Amino acid sequence: MATVSSMTSSLATANLPVSCRFRRCGRCRVGMAFASAGKEAGVSVTEGEGKLPKLVLTSAHGSEAEIYLYGGCITSWKVAKDKDLLFVRPDAVFNKKKPISGGAPHCFPQFGPGPMQQHGFARNMDWSVAESQSEDGNPIVTLELKDGPYSRSMWDFSFQALFKIILREKSLSTELVITNTDTKPFSFNTALHTYFRASVTAASVRGLKGCKTLNKDPDPKNPLEGKEERDIVTFPGFVDCIYLDAPGEVILDNGLGDTISIQNTNWSDAVLWNPYLQMEACYKDFVCVENAKIGNVQLEPKQSWVAKQTLSIA
Repeated sequence: MATVSSMTSSLATANLPVSCRFRRCGRCRVGMAFASAGKEAGVSVTEGEGKLPKLVLTSAHGSEAEIYLYGGCITSWKVAKDKDLLFVRPDAVFNKKKPISGGAPHCFPQFGPGPMQQHGFARNMDWSVAESQSEDGNPIVTLELKDGPYSRSMWDFSFQALFKIILREKSLSTELVITNTDTKPFSFNTALHTYFRASVTAASVRGLKGCKTLNKDPDPKNPLEGKEERDIVTFPGFVDCIYLDAPGEVILDNGLGDTISIQNTNWSDAVLWNPYLQMEACYKDFVCVENAKIGNVQLEPKQSWVAKQTLSIA
């Protein structure tokens, strides 16, 4: 692993500011290490799969997260050494020809199918580092995505997306800010399509009882409306279900001995997904529990929308 200062050849690919070539950078300070509680922690950049630039966040408490700038995708979150709580599918490719399949991909400005490609374009674009800092031994990095020819070919609006990631001893928090930088209004929907490592036969989710549901099984194009009556939702087969007006916290038991709290602010909905035999090679090893905004968000010029998520483990 190397700091940004020792990987100047990767800066253009990583979309890092030129000043990041140096150990101390007034804009984003990526590559700086800071000491707390006797341990070194910080944000560094290394060469990931497919030679794509990857940020590594390390807290003073030993937790770690990895983020690819391609797609702004968090691909790893470890609280205990070598125990990853997120999941990347074995069929994932790191060649920019398709999104990274796993971790916590962005769905923006469209969730699911629609006028543009599946789940929009944010997961298919290079994000850049806007800022990096530390608080009490906890690394913080903010990524930025702006419109360009690729996005405008599908969605002809000017926008800014800021994605802040905070790694603490036993939690991983994110804040997504979407700002309309255009001169005309636009609308969007969005989600964090988070894959959790799990034993699908033992995994379960609590906290969704009473929610209105849109069940995409058996027909994704004509979801069945219903109401969740179960205290504990499991994954007995193919699962693809939207929960509208979901609570601010749901609890995932990953079936591997971990209980994960998934808290949110302003992510109004939730999605549970497991492809079952459609992905026979890996469906047993993960479940998706996604925070989402299914209904359209309307933003006037200069307006912003903010949503927060915190994953934590006891």
